[in-house]
Amino acid sequence: MSAFVTEPSRPLLGDGAAPPREETPRPAPRRPRLFALDGLRLVAALSVLSFHWTADSEVPEIWGGRVPADFMPEISRFTSYGWLGVQLFFIISGFVICMSCWGRRPGDFFVSRVVRLMPAYWAAVLFTTAVLVLVPTLGRAAARDGIDMRTLLANFTMFQGPLGTKYVDGVYWTLWMELQFYLLFAVIVRMGLSYRRVTAFCGIWLVASLLVPQAGNPLLTAFVMPLEAPYFIAGVAIYLMYRFGPNLMLWGIVGFTWLVSVTRADDLKKGFEAAAGHPLSWNVVVLVITVSYALIIAVALGYFGWARWKWLTVAGALTYPLYLIHQEAGWTMIHWLRTLGLRSSVALGVALVAALAAAWLLHRLVERPLGDLLKRRLSGSIEAMRAASGPSGRRRAAPDRSA
Repeated sequence: MSAFVTEPSRPLLGDGAAPPREETPRPAPRRPRLFALDGLRLVAALSVLSFHWTADSEVPEIWGGRVPADFMPEISRFTSYGWLGVQLFFIISGFVICMSCWGRRPGDFFVSRVVRLMPAYWAAVLFTTAVLVLVPTLGRAAARDGIDMRTLLANFTMFQGPLGTKYVDGVYWTLWMELQFYLLFAVIVRMGLSYRRVTAFCGIWLVASLLVPQAGNPLLTAFVMPLEAPYFIAGVAIYLMYRFGPNLMLWGIVGFTWLVSVTRADDLKKGFEAAAGHPLSWNVVVLVITVSYALIIAVALGYFGWARWKWLTVAGALTYPLYLIHQEAGWTMIHWLRTLGLRSSVALGVALVAALAAAWLLHRLVERPLGDLLKRRLSGSIEAMRAASGPSGRRRAAPDRSA
């Protein structure tokens, strides 16, 4: 089988003109699983975890009043850039979302996103809240303050930002970025995904992310996500390379997003320098961003086709729950282990094993069964709505005789 799916040739009319093409694509032929993406997802999650656990200087209470740079300076200097795993996540997300919903209808896209995001997230919100509330002497007071029933319920929606409530766990901010991306991409899904439309979507969103901030409208600026947009767009364009083959136009889109990303690297790193407790190198940030781009491009072009280890699928499954629970609950675990007299390095190792085990349990006991249930029920609801909305399901509204 060819490495790329190309568009079929079009028969010519008598005058040599090609007939109009159907824009809505058929589902892509089933291909071998991209195991490398699963592995890279776990790498991104562990990268973010390493930043929070070994480089974040804003949680000295976890370490007895010290910060990681005081007692593990060499490791901390390296992991101070671990937050860039989020940018790798965003590129992967652009690639995977485009791949998973190609040929699907909007209702299917909605169901797939709810099933993928919500079960593990709801469980993580409950888990983290329980940890912060039930063991207050081991968690951070700043994280625990303000957590009440209103905050908990707002966090269940994943719309904490618009609702004006705090995040139960700080890492949830990236989920709001993901939701905004889904909302934007749903417009193209509703129109019907095609090479032309998705390419236009990439170009329009990229231009908007550059121009809208100049208008000074905070709402529009937040919606186009100027700092995050290049990574999502790059992932989408790289998927087009994977599906249709690379060409100059797609290389141009990816290259332009890279230029925007590195140009805005200073703005990006400023938000993390305070957490790291020291200045961060622009050169290192650009290098990590560039490697992230290169890795996903290499996956799309088939350079990691040899990576077919089954354990990578497990790694991919652990990534989301691990990401959701690693920060506040992880800090609490580390603090507790240190109160038992364990050395910092041992406490970190034990906490990592515990976090991976908890992520696996969350995946097997909550994410999979609840996801399957949600998928059946939501799919049934969507089918019922389609049936009621179709020609055979429409009913003439009965006249209102109540007056």
